[in-house]
Amino acid sequence: MDWLAQAAELLRFIADLALYVVDLALHIDVQLFSLVATYGNLTYLLLFLIVFCETGLVVTPFLPGDSLLFAAGALAGAGALSYAPLLALLFSAAVLGDQLNYSIGRHLGRAAFEKQWRFLKREHLLAAQSFYDRHGGKAIILARFIPVIRTFAPFVAGIGHMRRARFALFNVAGAVLWCLGLLSAGFFLGNHPWVQAHFSVVIYGIVLISAMPVALETTRAVLKRRNKAGKGREEARAESEDKK
Repeated sequence: MDWLAQAAELLRFIADLALYVVDLALHIDVQLFSLVATYGNLTYLLLFLIVFCETGLVVTPFLPGDSLLFAAGALAGAGALSYAPLLALLFSAAVLGDQLNYSIGRHLGRAAFEKQWRFLKREHLLAAQSFYDRHGGKAIILARFIPVIRTFAPFVAGIGHMRRARFALFNVAGAVLWCLGLLSAGFFLGNHPWVQAHFSVVIYGIVLISAMPVALETTRAVLKRRNKAGKGREEARAESEDKK
């Protein structure tokens, strides 16, 4: 029965990790202050890894992005972190993450849509595809400000074989706007007395506002898929009746 004990231990670890990620997203200011107090300069490396994984791996779209940048900017404004190195590091993480995601998508190609992947949610992929189809290349810039879509947009661009130079241009432009905008917002506003007193509310607001486009894109993609399937059935039925 050793395998049962190991399986139970693994499930406990996954549950603890999920709870930590949720707690990190909802109480990110407290968590970051704790990390800085505990690990000092290693916090920069941790923030780099979180942003890199959130933008570079389609299996980690649940990691905090917008709220993390805002909270990190607030810490820089409070003097706990240095603004310029933080901006340079997170900008690098965002660019490298998107580039990795694009390369993986380019390598996998259409197989990403055709196969069933355990850790790849098809509805997220379809939502990103819908967003990319409607906005084209600028979707790479716009997606920076939309959780989940941010993770899948470069992947879809790679699948569609967007030219490397064009993708790199949109990638860098989006990373500049995203990192500079949210870090600076946290830096200048994060230590305002009202924001400090309602920091969790502000983070909730950022998460909710950011999540709205994801819900809309997912709904639109699912409805589009259902309509397409419905039309296909109607055409098949009509064709069958004509043969009769």
